[in-house]
Amino acid sequence: MKLVTKESDYAIRAVLFLAQNQDRYVSSREIAEKDNIPLRFLRKILIVLKGKKIIKTKEGVAGGIKLKKKAGNISLKQLITLFQGSVQFTECLFRGNICHNRASCVLRERILNIEAKVAEEFEKITIETLIKDSNHE
Repeated sequence: MKLVTKESDYAIRAVLFLAQNQDRYVSSREIAEKDNIPLRFLRKILIVLKGKKIIKTKEGVAGGIKLKKKAGNISLKQLITLFQGSVQFTECLFRGNICHNRASCVLRERILNIEAKVAEEFEKITIETLIKDSNHE
């Protein structure tokens, strides 16, 4: 079971880095090096983030990437959902296919309830929250 995929993890770390460097445009290479993210993979993530208007880019010598949204308005749930879909603990819970055990499954409601609670907690955690947490360490 993967609660957060590698792609979501990389996206969160990249957005966090941008939030911590809001005063300037940052190159994708710098993000990749500082957060140990494969550059080719990072660039694909940045394309998605730009398409969703989370980041903005600027061409040229002084160009790079910057956050477009405020760090307090970017939740972990938003990033996770963007890169992996909804929070799921199991693939058997009627994700597109009707399960033959649907009527008698004793776990279904409990797991769906847990997923909803986890998603709610991820919604409460913003990039700004993570910055504040890292400053208290």
